[in-house]
Amino acid sequence: MDNRADNLNTHSLAFLAKCLADENRLRILFCVSKEKKSVSRIVEELGLSQPLVSHHLKELKRALLVKVERSGPFVYYEMTDQRILIILAGLDELGTALLSERTTF
Repeated sequence: MDNRADNLNTHSLAFLAKCLADENRLRILFCVSKEKKSVSRIVEELGLSQPLVSHHLKELKRALLVKVERSGPFVYYEMTDQRILIILAGLDELGTALLSERTTF
């Protein structure tokens, strides 16, 4: 086993993990991963309420997972870093593997 775990910032990891621990936030992240989108477009694509999307975008922004661009009266959101998708894919792969081995709940 290597020493990578010794060098991890557990505070930062816990902060990000908590932010990512919501299915709607993950859906929003995937929604804005390819291009910037307005709140109304996110609402339309995901079928969520505008207040709910705005709340989750505020939390994603606070965690620096999305960036904001203002253009006149419109506000657009976009994923800050494409490496987020790589990490989420890795977590999905790990979760699928772990759950396939689980025999009791």
